Amino acid sequence: MDAFIVVMIFLTIQVFANKIISSSSLDKIQWMSLAGGIAVSYIFVYILPSLHHEQEDFGETAFELAMESELYFFGLIGIVVFYTLTKIAERHRHQKNATIKDRFFFVQIVLFFMYNTLISYIMFAADQDIEQLVFYGTAVGLHFMTVAHDMYRENSERYLLYGRYVLAAGIFIGWAVATFVPHSSVVLAIVFSFISGAIMFNVIKNELPSEDSAHLPTFVISAFTYSGITLLLKFFLDW
Repeated sequence: MDAFIVVMIFLTIQVFANKIISSSSLDKIQWMSLAGGIAVSYIFVYILPSLHHEQEDFGETAFELAMESELYFFGLIGIVVFYTLTKIAERHRHQKNATIKDRFFFVQIVLFFMYNTLISYIMFAADQDIEQLVFYGTAVGLHFMTVAHDMYRENSERYLLYGRYVLAAGIFIGWAVATFVPHSSVVLAIVFSFISGAIMFNVIKNELPSEDSAHLPTFVISAFTYSGITLLLKFFLDW
């Protein structure tokens, strides 16, 4: 039930992200800087240490001839796959033909549907206490909000018409698979590594604010505040 409440919050964020941003006292630049700071912190204080831990466990339990970098390789695959698909889709971004531009947007929506599905699957399949799920879910929820905002900027009409619901469906499907389908530790480790690479790529590409669209104090404060709280919680609660 706790996980179901969290996934419903994720769905609400994904569907109503632009209304949440527009109705907030923070302006859009501050929102993006806040999300970017927390996302960067999330990579360095959660994803990279977790990837290292998963690699150690993977080497002990998966194969007798396991090396020391298999999961890092799957992370590399995640970066390369999303970079390649993004570049292929972007070829059609600036086309004047409306059909081609719509095709580009559709490819993006399908890509991020899979992205949301895998992130949600990892979030809810991992062995986490509800406190961990809520705390780390804050970073993930802001990341979903940033993805939603980027999709809205690409094609606001089609995003509001169907795009946001497709992305929300990815979150729900990921939760359902994690909850009702048995999974092995090896599969979880591989999926976590792959989607970690994809998250790193998307955060660096989309969430690090550019010079003309950054609120530097918000970015710096959010990055170090989230990092500090995470390190304290790891130290005192052994997360």
